[in-house]
Amino acid sequence: MRYADGGGLTAEQRKRREEVRMQAVYLFEEDAKVPCIARELRVSEKSVYQWRRAWKAGGREALRSKGAPGYDCRLDPHL
Repeated sequence: MRYADGGGLTAEQRKRREEVRMQAVYLFEEDAKVPCIARELRVSEKSVYQWRRAWKAGGREALRSKGAPGYDCRLDPHL
């Protein structure tokens, strides 16, 4: 899907989502149940299950924001 305004999230929105994931990490470490985490953070249980899998596989760093999505520029640096 394409969006007229470029779509995606702003840097501020990405930061906010990362903060929510870091709150989830704290709750994972406290061994909170997925439905409780989802309710507290106001996200879907599906998201919490995905985050927990990523956290178990790669720790806190696995849930950090990877920056804006998209393709790398393929233009020659001299252009």
